[in-house]
Order: sequence, then structure tokens, then C-alpha cells
Amino acid sequence: MSSMPREQPKVPCQMEAEVDRISNLPGHIIDKILSLLTLRDAVRTSILSSKWRYKWVNLTSLVFDNQSVLVSSQDPTIIKNKMVKIVDHVLLLHNGLIHKFKLSHRDLQGVCDIDRWILFLSRGSVKEFILEIWKGQRYKLPSSLYLCDKLSHLELFNCLLKPPLGFNGFKILTSLDLQHITMDQDVFEDLIHRCPLLERLTLMNFEGFANLKIHAPKLTFFDIGGVFEDVVFENTFHLSTVSIGLYVNIGNDHELTLGTTSKLTKFFASLPSIQRLEVQSFFLKFLAVDMVPRRLPTPCMELNYLSLRINFNDMEECLAALCILRSSPNLLELELLARPDEQAAPRAVAKNLVEEDFQNCFFSQLRFVKIAGIFGVARELNFINFLLANTPVLERMTVKPASQECGWDLLKELLRFRRSSVHAEIIYLDP
Repeated sequence: MSSMPREQPKVPCQMEAEVDRISNLPGHIIDKILSLLTLRDAVRTSILSSKWRYKWVNLTSLVFDNQSVLVSSQDPTIIKNKMVKIVDHVLLLHNGLIHKFKLSHRDLQGVCDIDRWILFLSRGSVKEFILEIWKGQRYKLPSSLYLCDKLSHLELFNCLLKPPLGFNGFKILTSLDLQHITMDQDVFEDLIHRCPLLERLTLMNFEGFANLKIHAPKLTFFDIGGVFEDVVFENTFHLSTVSIGLYVNIGNDHELTLGTTSKLTKFFASLPSIQRLEVQSFFLKFLAVDMVPRRLPTPCMELNYLSLRINFNDMEECLAALCILRSSPNLLELELLARPDEQAAPRAVAKNLVEEDFQNCFFSQLRFVKIAGIFGVARELNFINFLLANTPVLERMTVKPASQECGWDLLKELLRFRRSSVHAEIIYLDP
């Protein structure tokens, strides 16, 4: 009986060549692979071969988050000790520049070790710094953070900001994201003023100041949500995208001083380049406090997307919305979101909009409309009817009621309305 010939054993040099094939990848390919991995997995590539053992130490981006730091224990002390050990180990072995440093873990608290890591980073050339403290009190940032003069992006969550007296600002910072932060009024204004290249600003749930003065000549993106008394733009003529929400009903909780100039007029005066505007929560009510003009003195010629959170039972808010619409001749997309907590019980004393209020409002460019959260009351239906009658190029209107109870009656009314656009499609969505 014949037997199969034995395969000749491979000589050691052949085996080594095959095993080390991955080690012979070009350097830029290895760097790309490592950049796509979590920090934990990047460190684990050390076991691939001797040539990969310390490839990760040259990573320019260090991200310590839930994917990079796995902690199975629920004991806060064990969690803290393991996280500190991991970060210390990585920084100790790291060789080269660190361009991005992110520390964000769901079990992270403001431990004093963070001060050491920020001091270490301040001696380098970190460009992006992200710190998110998910538990505990506000973490007071050390003075060494303000020495990071190469920062282009700064993102802070649950922190206390108090720069030293000699702080001259982040001169090349282009993006600033502050959420759940505490700082004084003058500190905030000075910080924004001392970031001359700032292009993107996000500000959410802040404490310590209530009057927002935004002086940023390069700013193009602004996203804000919180409790404040006023917002003023100074030298923001390049601002193109704004999302702004006032998280308090000024009618119930605040008494604003009436001014001689419409808040609508003041708000839009420094926004000649606005392209996308989202008015959330109660901010439209804020804009409608003073006398509302029929049109803004200067139209928003570049505004093409508008989203309004509106109480249709508030005539002033409706008039403010109509003012913005009249002043936006090139609007392409419109979204109207009703505040459901105020729609179900219209005030008996509320006045109704009349035909005169809807005059001189023609949308020659408007193509897409979304309306959500309505109950099908008269004022809401009048608004929809008005939009359908004055949008000759409308392609699609999407309507989503607040509840099933009003859905059938609303649908019948929508089918009855005439449309100025022969191509308009009305889409009804179940709540």
C-alpha cells in the first residue's frame, strides 16, 4: 500500500518570513490600522510580532473611553485605581507627539490624577483636548490647561472654569464645546473674546452667567441651550448656522424688561449670513416679547433652513414666526414643531390670526415642510392652509399629529385644503 509523500519541513527562515509578513507592511499602512482601532486594541497589537511590540507608542491620538478602558467592577475605588493605572501606563510608555487626548468614561470622576495628566499635556503640543466628567461634582480645571497654547479644539463636560489672571486666551482655538459647566460672567465673555479664530461654539446647561455676549468675528456655527436672560451677538457677521434653545418658559418664570427695539430685530441684526436656524424650546416666545414687526429691517437673504418650536395658541409667537418667514425669501426647508404641553388646552382669551396677518407672505423657493406635534385646532389648520396656498414649488409636506385621537379629523382637513403647487405631496405620519 503506497503512502502519501511527506511534506518537507519548512526551514526556520521560511517560517519566520511567513509569520512576519504583517511586520513588513509599509509604515503608513500600520499607522492607518492603529488609528482605526480603540486604544485598548492598539496596545494589544504588541503581541503580533516583535516589530509590532511598540508601534502603538507613537499614536498621536489617545482616547480613554468605555471601549478603551474596560472595568467590570462596580466598586468606585477599584474603577478609579484601574483607570489611573491604565492612563499612567500609556503616558509613561508613549513616545512622540500627542495631538488628541480624550478622557471620557461613564464611571469617571474628577480625580486629582487628571491634574497630573493635563500638566503633562501642557508641556507638549496637544491640539485637541476632550474631558468629560460623568459623575460627581464639577471638576475644577487646573491652571496648566490654560498653558496649552496649541489647542484647536477644546471640549469640556461637567467642569468649573476659572482661568488664572495672566491668561491671554487660546489664540488658535477654532472649536469650543462647553456642556454642564460653571464659570463667571466676565470669565465667559473674556474667554470668547480671547479666542480670535473661534469658528464653532457649543454651549449647553451652563451656570454662573445669564447674559450671553458673543463677540467672535470668525464664528460660523453656534449651538446653545440653557437658561439665560439675553443673548447679544457682536461682530458675528460670518455666523451661518445657529441652534438656540431657552429652557424656561419666560411667560411663567421670567419677567423680561420691555425694550424700545424688537428682540427679533436685535437678534437678526448681526446675522446677515445666517443659512440654518433652529429655534428650540421657548426661545421663540423670548423673541416675541416686544412689539413684533411685520418684516425685519434687513431680510435674511441666505436663510434656506428654518426650524421653529412654536406654541400655536400664542398669537405673539405666531406673529414672530410670520415675521421671520416674510423676511426669508429664499427659504427651502421649514420645520414647525408644536409644544405639546401647551397645545391641548387653548386659552379662551387668545386672539385668532386674521387674513391680514397672512398677507404679503409668498414662498417662491420653499420645497419641503415638516409639521409635528399638532392637535388639529383652528390656528394650526389655518397655518397649514396658508402654507399650502403660498408655496408654488412645494414638493413635500409631512404632517405628524400629537396623538391618535386627532389624527382622522386632521387627515380629512388636510385633504380638503387647496395647494398652489401641482406637485405637492402631503404625507401623513402616525404619532
